[in-house]
Amino acid sequence: MSDAPDADAGPKYVLRLYITGTTPRSLRAIANLRQILSTQPSELFDLQVIDIYQQPEAASEHQIIAAPTLVKLFPEPVRRIIGDLSDNARVLRGLEIEPRSAEAVVGEPDLE
Repeated sequence: MSDAPDADAGPKYVLRLYITGTTPRSLRAIANLRQILSTQPSELFDLQVIDIYQQPEAASEHQIIAAPTLVKLFPEPVRRIIGDLSDNARVLRGLEIEPRSAEAVVGEPDLE
């Protein structure tokens, strides 16, 4: 089975967030990532949160050595971001996603 989405579905990011149970750092990472992704169209993302205490084989499969770790599997290249994901700009850069401006979010035209 491939982690890549269907070609007909359009561009989509396949993300895996590896956490360690319900630790404060893991919960912060989940909340921070959901906040970051809420500024983007939801249909662009396939996000799976994986607790490495519950699924240790998943951590070894993707060579996860620290948690929380966000892995962008698709589109390539594969990227890893380690930490609680509190730096929104760094996370968006790591995922290679252009931040949406406030005007774009509310639908006002650019005046440039």
